[in-house]
Amino acid sequence: MKTLKLLALMLLAAVSFNSCESDDSLTYIAQPSGELSFSNSFLAEYILIPSASSNLGERFTWSDANFETPTNVNYELQKSITGDFSDMEVVGTTSQNEYAVTIGDLLQFAAEAGLDNDPETVDIPNTGSVYFRLRASVGADSSIEMISPSQALTLVLPESTGEEGAVCELDQLWAVGAGLPDAGWGWTTPVSLPCTGNGIYSWNVNLLNSESFRFFTSEGDWDSGLNFPHYVEEGYTIDENFEDALDEDNNFRFIGETGFYSLVVNTVEKTITIGDPQSTGNCEFDQLWVLGAGATDAGWGWNSPVKLACTGEGVYSGSINLQNIDGTENNFRFFTTEGDWASGQNFPYFADAGYTFSETLVNAEDDDSNFAFTGTTGTYFITIDTVALTITLE
Repeated sequence: MKTLKLLALMLLAAVSFNSCESDDSLTYIAQPSGELSFSNSFLAEYILIPSASSNLGERFTWSDANFETPTNVNYELQKSITGDFSDMEVVGTTSQNEYAVTIGDLLQFAAEAGLDNDPETVDIPNTGSVYFRLRASVGADSSIEMISPSQALTLVLPESTGEEGAVCELDQLWAVGAGLPDAGWGWTTPVSLPCTGNGIYSWNVNLLNSESFRFFTSEGDWDSGLNFPHYVEEGYTIDENFEDALDEDNNFRFIGETGFYSLVVNTVEKTITIGDPQSTGNCEFDQLWVLGAGATDAGWGWNSPVKLACTGEGVYSGSINLQNIDGTENNFRFFTTEGDWASGQNFPYFADAGYTFSETLVNAEDDDSNFAFTGTTGTYFITIDTVALTITLE
């Protein structure tokens, strides 16, 4: 009996050992699951101005690719001129969920597509498309991959008029810093303020409250910086929304409300100012207007309507403060003419025209069928694309 018990215990131990050994050797194979696609909103057209080459052209974003097991994922942003990706080239790689390209990058792609802005070359177009897609893979050379649908970007090179342009000492000023979130403290995507008038540098920029930045005369050259005291000593009048950051470099600090502004450095009148974004695109109207309780800076009156400038081909955009108080005080409406209530465009107007909306924009179902904002109170960047028929919030 003792022998039988001993054999039984030995057999049980062997089975347990083998079970543990099998468990330890289990492997998990990555398998693509779901879809991969871009999550950012695209413009109907990208107007490419060489003097703004270092400005942000587009920031591609996406959600995590799902391979059904924890793993490191590599992403490739790919481009194609033909559209079928038989000529595919990798624009860049990252392990993050975004990749930015500059206007300069898009100008290069436009040149590869054979575009030019010479009005004399009637057989060569100044408008064309370049195609982009995203590849996600497990490991740099992995055959386990996901490919997104392709996205066409329409690139436009404004034709040269041959007329003498504005005169400035420099082609553009540069600016970097956390106060300019599209740039940050680096030279990957600096903001460029091109010469837009005699002695005037300007561009529409995003500004971040309580953060700092600095101007530069040469791209990539930290020694060419022009800080807050430089302009004070030169006799400039500086917008009250800026102050000396009193940091090691005495940068500019933006103390205004986070938003989208026109930033203007006037070297003739010696002023640095911000204002409403300026129209830089081609639209039916120079701007749209917003009123409503949900648009907190406007309210239901014409004293301080929110202005959304034309910033692309059929595209209106800008920053807007939206509120949602327990599902109330969150309605608003668009208008095409300042001060004209009859020019209002409500939710059904856009819905009947075939628009799609961000999920936080719904029909208020009030007397005027206004828009209702159902998201979290805060500052958003709103885009009304009359070509793609979309209204989006970011």
